[in-house]
Amino acid sequence: MGRTRRRRPKHLPTKLLAIRRKLGMSQTQMAKALGLQVHYSAVSNFELGTREPDLLTILSYAQLAKISTDLLIDDKHRI
Repeated sequence: MGRTRRRRPKHLPTKLLAIRRKLGMSQTQMAKALGLQVHYSAVSNFELGTREPDLLTILSYAQLAKISTDLLIDDKHRI
């Protein structure tokens, strides 16, 4: 049974970086605000697109920025 790669939002890393900068937070501060139990490098990986945040982390980003998750996930929208 073959496996296909799951589709990913192309602009998500840029949007996550924009949110952090708009909030004036360092990567460490953002990791703490998101409730991540990991090193700040997780935020860096999200912003570089080398890792994708899980759904609950995407929800936390949206709540911090006071926006809909649709704006983060849908590449048609810019923030």
